[in-house]
Amino acid sequence: MNTELARQNMVENQVRTWEVLDPRVLDALRDVKREAFVPARHRELAFADMAVPIGHGETMLKPVVEGRILQALALEANENVLEIGTGSGFLTACLARLAGAVTSVELHAELAETARTQLAAAQVRNVRLEIGDGVRDFSPRDRFDAVVVGGAVHALPERFRAWVKPGGRLFAIVGDSPAMQAMLYTKVDDTHWTSQSLFETDVAYLKNAEPPRRFTL
Repeated sequence: MNTELARQNMVENQVRTWEVLDPRVLDALRDVKREAFVPARHRELAFADMAVPIGHGETMLKPVVEGRILQALALEANENVLEIGTGSGFLTACLARLAGAVTSVELHAELAETARTQLAAAQVRNVRLEIGDGVRDFSPRDRFDAVVVGGAVHALPERFRAWVKPGGRLFAIVGDSPAMQAMLYTKVDDTHWTSQSLFETDVAYLKNAEPPRRFTL
């Protein structure tokens, strides 16, 4: 595989055609080596328009979804970001390239350690990785300019809102498969929010954020 050609095709023929036009975002997707964050057994799928398995039942988001997330957040170089669900660390690295600092929490210790190794190899130095359950009991020490939920949630946990500074943004994919809504919530002040539905998609749920089980006879 011609890696650089495949990367360019990913950016130009997948991501850009999904209305991702922010040059900073497109540059981040070109410059962060996606293939370095994909498990070796799936390396040939690094630039495919699919959710690549990374173990523990988790997947990387599609490149087009990652591009839309990064564009929607419109990160500034001095901003502080929280990512819930590190996964492979690829989106983490892109966030770190666009923002000032990233805190990323991952439920699975093995995935967190792999992401830590891959981020270090990519010389990403402005990320702090933590292990914990972002849905149930993780409690950050700070509030953030942007919060990114790296998997779907059936309903947005209210606790996520408390982690956003006034004027900050919260990105989450919410709802029932297969018609989930990618949502951008903006915190106007400590009591008021606006919300915007950006696009429809279908991604894997975060652990402990799945729909309640429905019993049938």
